[in-house]
Amino acid sequence: MHKILLIIQREYLSRVRKKSFIVMTLLTPIIVAGFYGLLIYFSIQGASSTNNKIAVVSENKTLTEQLASTKNTSYVYVNKSLAEMKSSLGKDGFDYILYLPDFSLDAPAGIQLLGTKQAGLSMNSKVVDDVENAIRIQKLKASGIAQEDLDKLKSSVNIDNKKINDSGEEEDSSAGATTIIGSAAGILMFMFILIYGIQVMRGVIEEKTSRIIEVMISSVKPFQLMMGKIIGIALVGLTQFILWILLSASISTVAVKAFVDKKDLQQTAVSAVQANTAQAKTGSAIEKQVTDGGPIAYVQKSMANLDLTKILLVFIFFFIGGYLFYSALYAAIGSAVDSETETQQFIMPVMMPLTLGYVLSLSVVTNDPYGNIAFWLSMIPFTSPIAMMVRLPYGVPDWQLALSMVLLVVGFIGTVWVASRIYRVGILMYGKKTSLKEMLKWFTYKN
Repeated sequence: MHKILLIIQREYLSRVRKKSFIVMTLLTPIIVAGFYGLLIYFSIQGASSTNNKIAVVSENKTLTEQLASTKNTSYVYVNKSLAEMKSSLGKDGFDYILYLPDFSLDAPAGIQLLGTKQAGLSMNSKVVDDVENAIRIQKLKASGIAQEDLDKLKSSVNIDNKKINDSGEEEDSSAGATTIIGSAAGILMFMFILIYGIQVMRGVIEEKTSRIIEVMISSVKPFQLMMGKIIGIALVGLTQFILWILLSASISTVAVKAFVDKKDLQQTAVSAVQANTAQAKTGSAIEKQVTDGGPIAYVQKSMANLDLTKILLVFIFFFIGGYLFYSALYAAIGSAVDSETETQQFIMPVMMPLTLGYVLSLSVVTNDPYGNIAFWLSMIPFTSPIAMMVRLPYGVPDWQLALSMVLLVVGFIGTVWVASRIYRVGILMYGKKTSLKEMLKWFTYKN
């Protein structure tokens, strides 16, 4: 145990003292904060500064209802022909021409949106919605129904999600909050296992090719060396992730307060709600939630009834367990090859179950967290670190959580045993092309 601790100390200190580690640890939160800062800034600018002026050339004698202008889109009816407007477009202050030919309200056809530049998808959809709305209002008036009377028939519905616990009491829940937490945890898990698992493999390859391993193996057993390397790099990863989270949260909070006006932020959120709603009135309930306390307050309220302490503790367990499980396999691959270019044939079988668990967790599991597929994905050690974290915010029975943890521990022990038998032979093999058949022979060698 003492030798393993010495190897852990060496792996940890040799990496955290590197300039690259220090620079990336400090630089990454700044890059993340800058990315989101630019995203918010350009979203605000796009929502507030866009103003398309559209000349409407109407030859339609049936559609008398005029298109209603909005803050970002202005419709101006002109008494010119389409040919005249085409020749002067871009010089008269108009961005586009909307041509309305003579058509029946029951079968609109031949409508054109012309411009010197290609209209974007959102712009095209906005014009289509405005024309459809004008036709609808025209038909309502022809039927003797006022728009105001029709609006009175509509009701905005906001459904509160409730979950009944084991004691029969109701608890507030939010599908949005649980999906966000589960997806974020799954993405972090996938990134950590992938990035730092490959670091274990690279570390083994570097020591093997530099022949340092020959000196080290004379003092420690291969199993001790492998475990020390895996745990040491895991601690490096945890250190970096914790620093990233703390620094990113601090920098983002300061940046938002310093550079973004609260009204602008709320307006951007409201615009996003309206842009993704088929009709503006449909999103009135969501808009009220946003404007009353802001999107952050809405998310905080949704998360209030989640057991964040339990989620964090389980996350740490699967975070470490999943990393250890896959890192043992990466260490075995690193010991079997002489360069990183030779790892491709061995990485694919290891990456496939991890990628499968990631993709299915963010699609199938989020849509049906209690189904059979979700259950088995959260039990199999190859996929459980990601799948269980995606399922957990929705509520997982304690016996399933305990079973998944036990299976992951058993899977880790079995993986380490298999990997160590390959590792003990592979770290001393040089200059020979390794195949899966050759690795199976190493597995059967006796001490």
